[in-house]
Amino acid sequence: MATENLKLKSGSEAETGMSGMWDTVKTVVYAVLIALFIRTVAYEPFNIPSGSMIPTLLVGDYLFVSKFSYGYSHHSLPLSPRIFSGRVFDAAPERGDVIVFKLPRDNDTDYIKRVIGLPGDRIQMHQGRLYINGKLVKRQKIEDYIDESGGRAPQFVETLPNGRRHRILEVRGDSGELDNTREYAVPPGHYFMMGDNRDNSADSRVQKDMSPSWVSYVPAENFVGRADVLFFSTDGSAGWWRFWRWIPAMRFSRLFRVIK
Repeated sequence: MATENLKLKSGSEAETGMSGMWDTVKTVVYAVLIALFIRTVAYEPFNIPSGSMIPTLLVGDYLFVSKFSYGYSHHSLPLSPRIFSGRVFDAAPERGDVIVFKLPRDNDTDYIKRVIGLPGDRIQMHQGRLYINGKLVKRQKIEDYIDESGGRAPQFVETLPNGRRHRILEVRGDSGELDNTREYAVPPGHYFMMGDNRDNSADSRVQKDMSPSWVSYVPAENFVGRADVLFFSTDGSAGWWRFWRWIPAMRFSRLFRVIK
């Protein structure tokens, strides 16, 4: 009788253990599915690896991109499976929006730039100044930008035709490599993107006939989402193993900034 009771008890414990393990697996699966759903239809986190959007975005910034701002394309899905074309719930971006998009030449690499030209626009740079549809875009010189190493760069506030204002840098003044261009005609369904760090940005000014690293016009289908909020920022001085440097490395003044 004692042996039978022991066997029954052991079997019950095994069933309880299996039940607990299955509950844990279900919890993990549900959590992953919820995270994928939020990442696909609502917000996706991105980090900034380059300085092409300085002073608006710095290397080491982490931001949330709203996936619903312009509707959804196959690039809204993880790994960008080509299960449909175009966009559903399509909404056009505004001039001046900061957008994450897939690079047209490979449809895979994530880029982040500002919308400067809309479909049908004519865009040109002449002696460092931006022209949209033949009209000079207003800019105002402000204090120099000073980076974290003490370097200085000329800084301006640029005002787009719709009234949107943002800061730009002209590190090489008005004689940078892309400060004099031909006039670009933005095709239907495409957008002209530029970085705020004008002399250090590979953007729509770099066309296929100019460089093997071309960016060109960006089709609306390649938009991933609008950059909305900065939620974290680090100056990169602390590796993940140097936990004692995590707090000093954080840029607290940049946390939870709305991106303009």
